[in-house]
Amino acid sequence: MEINGKAIVYGILIALVLLLLLISFGVVNPNFGKSIGKTASGEYSNIPEKCRPPSGESISAWKEHLSHHTDTQECLKYFS
Repeated sequence: MEINGKAIVYGILIALVLLLLLISFGVVNPNFGKSIGKTASGEYSNIPEKCRPPSGESISAWKEHLSHHTDTQECLKYFS
């Protein structure tokens, strides 16, 4: 069985439409691979972005990291 150019183009278009549908229904996060610094519930959305812990990092490890940098020490007040 030979695959022609139209079949490849249609396959790519179907894959793109499927991906867009998955993103629009929230099944796939378009920010995958990026650390957004807050939980899905928006737990840290009320603090400055530079103070938000990366997803998956424990608060104690994040506080220790913040304490080593003079420009982020004021962030510690959000985690006391």
